[in-house]
Amino acid sequence: MLKKILIANRGEIALRVIRTCREMGIATVAVYSDADAKSLHVRYADEAVHIGSSQSRKSYLNTDKIIAAAKEKGAEAVHPGYGFLSESEKFARACRENHLIFIGPSPETIALAGNKSEARKTIGGLGIPVIPGSADVIGSPEAAVSLVNTLGYPVIIKAAGGGGGRGMRIANNEEELLHGLKVASGESRVAFGNPDLYIERYIHNPRHIEIQVLADRFNHCVHLGERECSIQKRHQKLIEESPSPFVDRALRENMCEAALRIARAIQYTSAGTIEFLVDDKRNFYFMEVNSRIQVEHPVTEMVTGVDIIREQILIASGQPLEMTQDQIRQHGWSIECRINAEDPEDHFAPSPGVVQGLILPGGPGIRVDTHIYDSWEISSFYDSLIGKIIVWGKDREMAVRRMQRALSEFKIEGVKVTTAFHEKVLRDGNFMAGHFNTHFLEDFNGINS
Repeated sequence: MLKKILIANRGEIALRVIRTCREMGIATVAVYSDADAKSLHVRYADEAVHIGSSQSRKSYLNTDKIIAAAKEKGAEAVHPGYGFLSESEKFARACRENHLIFIGPSPETIALAGNKSEARKTIGGLGIPVIPGSADVIGSPEAAVSLVNTLGYPVIIKAAGGGGGRGMRIANNEEELLHGLKVASGESRVAFGNPDLYIERYIHNPRHIEIQVLADRFNHCVHLGERECSIQKRHQKLIEESPSPFVDRALRENMCEAALRIARAIQYTSAGTIEFLVDDKRNFYFMEVNSRIQVEHPVTEMVTGVDIIREQILIASGQPLEMTQDQIRQHGWSIECRINAEDPEDHFAPSPGVVQGLILPGGPGIRVDTHIYDSWEISSFYDSLIGKIIVWGKDREMAVRRMQRALSEFKIEGVKVTTAFHEKVLRDGNFMAGHFNTHFLEDFNGINS
């Protein structure tokens, strides 16, 4: 078993990893920037190392400083959390070269999963449905126009080297295609250091469904069911749930079986997510592999009782999975609302500032993952996510009503947050009935999205 882990991240996910490590008897090392000197993850870790100024590129994206901190404190392994360096092949390789265990898949697997174009080729070779599109990265605007003339409009432009909605544009005609290529390439270069793009046929009104998998080094691989992630703003997930109100038994079995085949084909180890788009006829198409822990992992934990961070650590320690597929059971229903420091009435503009009058919800079946506290300053340097409210209920109706209560109890002053927006969504008739897709928020009740 590992004895000391450095967490190469910040905020609620750093706290999340620290808490599991403490339960496992593993010492932790936090890293922090100037802006995070008073962060809870610094306070809760056994040790902490300052790694630079508030700009991410000078701290949380600085491989050399993080590796140096791990070696200085005698850490055996590095947990990357999500975002930042979590899907960086170069970072995972640097850990290996410095005799540190990277708590995640191998650099080779990250490289394959991270190159969306290459991943599409591999998955297509398995006979798993892939959205029609470019066989490789787009070499020129002329090549893009020629391809789309064959595919037909609309199409979606995507970054080959990353996800999360960055470097993504929808094109309905040639003018939008050429403009979208230019903008998406620039976004992709900034976000991922890789300007390459690929193109897919645009699927109308799809569901975004993902399958959580766990895989060890002994070719054992299991799934933990699906998550419904269709409530999105600008391709950014806002509300997730497990199970999905749309997925029936046959579709669930087929998607989960496909996810396991994909994980084995790319020699995946650790926790990972296989993402699919599903059309209104329940045809599913492979979208991408996320080779890290997901923001929305708690909903799966709530319905399965599996601590996914703990499983990541055990797998990285070289231990086999503790469970077989027939031992995994889903019980009840879970919903997560991501709480962002944003103003929904002003096009979701970021709202940095000092937290005041914070009251967090509680009671049966409610979990809050957050790093904020009274007097904490929410920085403009990082993502606006300040926490997640996760609830469990015996069925979807109970989970929805419990989330409604939890959101009404969440109080904060000093910054604008998205709780009122979530309350409106949770009370919408179509949402309550489970009738929605990835376009649900585009014309939602006057909210400026």
